[in-house]
Amino acid sequence: MEVDTHPSIMMCNAPQRRAQGSDGAGLLIVGNFLSGSVGTRGVCEELARQLEDLDWLRVLTTSNKARRIPRLLDMLTTIWRRRNDFQVAQVDVFSGAAFIWAEISCSALRRLDKPYILVLHGGNLPRFAARWPHRVRRLLQSAQIVTTPSHYLREQMAAYHPNLLRVPNAIELGAYRFRLRQKPHPTLVWLRAFHEIYNPTLVPSVIHSLADDYPDLRAIMIGPDKGDGSLEHTRQIAAELGVGSRILFPGAVPKAETPAWLDQGDIFLNTSNVDNTPVSVLEAMACGLCVVSTNVGGLSYLLRDETDALLVQPDSVEAMAAAVRRLMAEPGLAERLSGNARVEASQYDWAAVLPQWESLLRSLCPSHGAVIESALE
Repeated sequence: MEVDTHPSIMMCNAPQRRAQGSDGAGLLIVGNFLSGSVGTRGVCEELARQLEDLDWLRVLTTSNKARRIPRLLDMLTTIWRRRNDFQVAQVDVFSGAAFIWAEISCSALRRLDKPYILVLHGGNLPRFAARWPHRVRRLLQSAQIVTTPSHYLREQMAAYHPNLLRVPNAIELGAYRFRLRQKPHPTLVWLRAFHEIYNPTLVPSVIHSLADDYPDLRAIMIGPDKGDGSLEHTRQIAAELGVGSRILFPGAVPKAETPAWLDQGDIFLNTSNVDNTPVSVLEAMACGLCVVSTNVGGLSYLLRDETDALLVQPDSVEAMAAAVRRLMAEPGLAERLSGNARVEASQYDWAAVLPQWESLLRSLCPSHGAVIESALE
């Protein structure tokens, strides 16, 4: 199953029901609400928190079960038992085994004659769709609305649905203190889940490549262990290369503390082999870190090379280390990337994104609002 979660944690379990009252329209969000048990905070969890403040909408969520089969059963049980409490559903769609959950959940919703929105996630989804085109096309065309957070997925998945809408991932911009990096210090930050698709083992090799040139070089690698051995392998490589003392592994951190952790560094490394529109990169940009990222999936749609980030080929120690050296040595480069990154991140503030979700939801709840407007585009 593809991982597409934020590596910070929430301080309490995600409840199965989020509501402001008994009046108004009801929305059921079907996704992974695992912050309480696994430590990762998905995009749908943050969206639910934002939507629950709308006075015309009641929000239900499923599921917070950690194990896969119980999670699927809980999704189906919630759809059936709470069928009278929601008028519209929103279902997250990932590649891999998680795609089956979306198929089964949407089948149940159709049996109940419930309209639903599909939200496409993950850099691996286009590859999955190419392998299973009929399944993907059938699911997407069964939905009233299909959204994607990136121009990349919108372009790559256009063959499977005629009218994909882009609604970007969002951050609370005001929570991220901006600091312009004019003369960056060699403190690197990495913020993702420890999973092989994010290639965390590249970081100690980059540190080793740079260590002789920068005696005070260090790195902070923030994120939960996804259990595939990536964290252990990263620690092992760091020890073998003699750079273990230069890397701090704080684990998953509360989302409220993420800006403070990011502020400890000046250069952000994104080492993914597969990616779409990572919230962690948006957070780094909001803080003004100089982003060095692999050029995979949707990252070239999010980041502008030489303008607000430096894009490098994937899985290349030499390319990523060279980009860091440029930031340390090239006059004006860090300041340019840092300032432009904050400007770009401002477009992803919840103040701009939440009204788009509200318009979509009102379009499926006609008694509570107007039909979706073309301005959404």
